[in-house]
Amino acid sequence: MIMQRFGEKMRALRTKHGMSVRELADALEYRGHSRISEIETGKRKPTADFVFKVARLFNVSTDQLLDDALEVEA
Repeated sequence: MIMQRFGEKMRALRTKHGMSVRELADALEYRGHSRISEIETGKRKPTADFVFKVARLFNVSTDQLLDDALEVEA
């Protein structure tokens, strides 16, 4: 499966780095935090640009974020 666990992985990385949802939204240059919450809970799919920003911020590969078979170090 591809991308079913993206939100779960993003949440794990966010909490590992001691960030709130609002802090992550600020770091990714989003005005509000609702989009972050929706992606973390699987209610919304991330755009390609969003995936690249998250990967860059947390220094992980996009493959680690998108491929459910791969893990991220959380």
